[in-house]
Amino acid sequence: MNPIAPIIWWIAELVYLGLLVFVFAMWGRLILDFVQAFARSWRPRGIILVVVNLVYTVTDRPLKQVRRFIKPISFGAIALDFGWTVVMLGAIFAMYVVRIIQAQV
Repeated sequence: MNPIAPIIWWIAELVYLGLLVFVFAMWGRLILDFVQAFARSWRPRGIILVVVNLVYTVTDRPLKQVRRFIKPISFGAIALDFGWTVVMLGAIFAMYVVRIIQAQV
């Protein structure tokens, strides 16, 4: 057994947990976007404001990067944005790759 194998395993575990937190933040972002679309007068207050700010801070940069290359598809007054889907699938794929790396160590 390689002496650094446990270190690699723990690093991969931390990366996996970070990706898992990111996936939860992405789900939160989806829910918040729907809430804002259907209840336009809703404004978060208190601890909810802190959570909403954290979710948007974590998810904004990856979504903006993907949306630069994958533009929303317009159907008249409706636009379909696949940026969220691409980022979510990328995060899930990265989690899968990390688990494969852990299994090889």
